[in-house]
Amino acid sequence: MILRRYGRAFHSVEPNFNPTGITEIGFRRDRRFSCSADEFEGGWERVEEAELRADADGEVQRDAERALLRRLGKALGDKGSALAEGDVLVVESGRDDWPKTRERKEVVAERLDNRFHFHWWVEPPLRVAVYRRR
Repeated sequence: MILRRYGRAFHSVEPNFNPTGITEIGFRRDRRFSCSADEFEGGWERVEEAELRADADGEVQRDAERALLRRLGKALGDKGSALAEGDVLVVESGRDDWPKTRERKEVVAERLDNRFHFHWWVEPPLRVAVYRRR
């Protein structure tokens, strides 16, 4: 289960990585679990933290960005599937360090044509942590 803090409570969320959205890296509350921040902070302890990074290259801008978001989603999914029984994954990135997709394009000469090559990455990385009940 993935949790994220909203105000004074933690809620379960599901990833919403959408290349056409204003915020490409997002999460939606799924309303399966919630608890107050005081209850969570008193009953759970951080046992591991990670920074999830991803990048992708391609000749088509939208395809390269989609590949980037798929890779980030896979990294998040791998982290979630490696959780021990009863552990939760908490998104710790906040408003000030929320991950964003970044793009750099290069002009590549191919035969007699100039073509773009797109490189996408996430900066800053998505910060997550594993929490276990005390």
